[in-house]
Amino acid sequence: MAQVIILFIVLFLLALLFAYAIVKYVPLKFKWVINLILLVLALFLGSKIYNSIYDPVKFNKEKVKRYQKIVDRLKDIRNSELAHAEVTGDYTGSFDSLVRFIDTAQFVITQQRDSSFKVFDKIKGIDVEKDTVLIDTLGFVPVKDSLFKGDNRYKEMMWVPIPGKEHQIKFELKHGYLKRSNVKIPVFVVRVDKSEVLYDQDPDLVAQEKNIRSTKEINGPYIQVGSLDEVNDSGNWPKLYDIGEEQK
Repeated sequence: MAQVIILFIVLFLLALLFAYAIVKYVPLKFKWVINLILLVLALFLGSKIYNSIYDPVKFNKEKVKRYQKIVDRLKDIRNSELAHAEVTGDYTGSFDSLVRFIDTAQFVITQQRDSSFKVFDKIKGIDVEKDTVLIDTLGFVPVKDSLFKGDNRYKEMMWVPIPGKEHQIKFELKHGYLKRSNVKIPVFVVRVDKSEVLYDQDPDLVAQEKNIRSTKEINGPYIQVGSLDEVNDSGNWPKLYDIGEEQK
């Protein structure tokens, strides 16, 4: 916006200077030509100023619309990875493996209940009660039904939902381990470069977007969930992109 204001001031000063030169030096019979040129120039500059203001607004609307679809898909991938870790004890770095897991795996439904049993206390010479917790297996439920409730969208979750590039670009999925107190902790990250998502937008606005830093925006060059550098299964998007999820 500051650049637009500076441009407007510069153009205004140039217009004043040009008008002064016309009044002082241009013969009266040629002034209609100058007026026509000025009209065309005014229309051209007006359109440029309008576009410089409107283009970022249009870009932002399109960006948010695309980002929302990507965030929704990243949430599906995260939920699938968390389910994979719950059942197998580890994440996976393969979408094929993740889809097969959802197709075939089951959650175990359990119930905990307090109980007790008697043991002989050698010191006291009598039986004493010990408390314990029993875990009963009540049944099984398919992961697919639990996470997606009959929807098969998980079979497409590896594809980045970009208008005009459906089924062309896959999310980058990586899996690794972090060592904490001699314990290997599994981690994963799923991400896509913003420049791929906004491939058909103004390059200058895309460059600005990749360097953005704000609590109300998706910071950095990627839209992602998880991390290979820390134990973290959160996404890097602000609360704005979770509002729709809460209303479902």
